[in-house]
Amino acid sequence: MKRLCTKFVPRLLTDDQSQQRQTIARDLFESSCEDVQFLKNIVTGDMSWIYGYDPETKQQLSQWKGPTSPRPKKGHQVRSKTKVMLMAFFDSEGIVHHEYAPNGQTINKEFYVEVLRHLHESVHRK
Repeated sequence: MKRLCTKFVPRLLTDDQSQQRQTIARDLFESSCEDVQFLKNIVTGDMSWIYGYDPETKQQLSQWKGPTSPRPKKGHQVRSKTKVMLMAFFDSEGIVHHEYAPNGQTINKEFYVEVLRHLHESVHRK
């Protein structure tokens, strides 16, 4: 029996990009060694599309099968019409701020500056 799953290939970096990441990581490490509170001051964020259903990952869809058994079949799940962009920002203790982009809103410089203003207010309140 064999379990089937897709293979993930990470993005390949150029030598310059790899060197730059190493330099930044080294600077962050040295700063965290000098100041124990340093990592608690870092806020990071991510944006993701949120759908009205919870799609299964390829790992969740994989099944055990014998060498002679047919490949498993799964019906195609139709995406719901409910789709919204979620922007979430985190610190060492959890979510600091989250915001949903309005329907039809283009994520441009002006919109993102406004989101960062809201984030700044949330960080100040915390």
